Amino acid sequence: MARSRLLIFVAGGIAAFTILLALFQFVGKPAMIRAFISKAPLPVTVVAAVEAREEKWVPRLPATGSFRAIQGIDIAPQTAGVLRAINFQSGQDVEAGALLVEIDDAVEQADLKSSIANLRNADLALERQQQLIIGGSTARASFDQAQAARDQAAAAVEKERALIDQKALRAPFAGRLGIRKLDVGQYITPGTSVVTLQQLDPMFLDFNVPEQNLGQLAVGQDVEVKVDSFADRIFKGNIVSVDARISAETRNVLVRAQVSNADKLLRPGMFASIAVLAGAERNVVIVPRTAVTYSLYGDAVFVIKPLEGDDAKTADGKQIYTVERRFVRTGEMRGEFVALDEGVKAGDNIVAEGQVKLLPNARVTIDNSRALPVLTTLPKE
Repeated sequence: MARSRLLIFVAGGIAAFTILLALFQFVGKPAMIRAFISKAPLPVTVVAAVEAREEKWVPRLPATGSFRAIQGIDIAPQTAGVLRAINFQSGQDVEAGALLVEIDDAVEQADLKSSIANLRNADLALERQQQLIIGGSTARASFDQAQAARDQAAAAVEKERALIDQKALRAPFAGRLGIRKLDVGQYITPGTSVVTLQQLDPMFLDFNVPEQNLGQLAVGQDVEVKVDSFADRIFKGNIVSVDARISAETRNVLVRAQVSNADKLLRPGMFASIAVLAGAERNVVIVPRTAVTYSLYGDAVFVIKPLEGDDAKTADGKQIYTVERRFVRTGEMRGEFVALDEGVKAGDNIVAEGQVKLLPNARVTIDNSRALPVLTTLPKE
């Protein structure tokens, strides 16, 4: 009996100890931790801040395209022959009608002299027939035959002169020549390109716009153009035509703009980044692109609010703020700034850098000296 009582007592003691241990582990210990946390100072994160501001923006449709000359051709002969003279330098600006290339025309010149002699003889024969028919000494048929022979001789002269003209290649319009491809003394066949000729001012700019933006396009709208070769310059132009159809493969519409190129800096085939100024000017709220946190759940910013109370300053006297996460709807991006269509109003203080470390209601201090400089030229993508 004494042994049984001892075992019961020991078991009861073990059970009581287990219960006390469980109470401490699951009730007492969490309460102690909460008490310690409540007394410990909350962490303060250093961030850079910016004020959301309102600006007037003209809606822009971004696009990319290529330049092409309003007139651009390959200078090529219609007849075969040996190059006798090249009267231009590569890259030279020429006027309309300038003589560029001469092909040997010695045979044609000789044929022309023969045709002129035949024409002179035909004129004399026609004059004699005119005198005879006035005197009634010849038949009308003889006069008609002489007149036909004279017309054939005149046509032969015109033909030879046309062939000689084809041997002299002239610029059909004013423009800039490319690099010559042939040399003097070389035999060329019809259609062989000698040099290219491009009219460089103004220039056409062809680009594609998605079909959903078709309603925002109109002839006469201004465009702003940038090219990699002259990144610090904006070229101006305007839309001159919109294609009558939409591509079934890409669902894009082809648009053509005309851009002034008085300095001859732009060249056919050059790649261009385009902004179509589509619509009236409107007020938008903008913030730096670095202020927006992008995610699958939505885009958000952290709005800074003042913190009141005894703990509103740090030990070294800096003001402490709290942050509120706000989901926003982003609009057009322009340079380093993005327009916010919803969620933020002008004048709100926004966390510009350091928001990756933040949670809603976090405590922050502001130090704008740590902010990164705003880039004037974005890196190429």
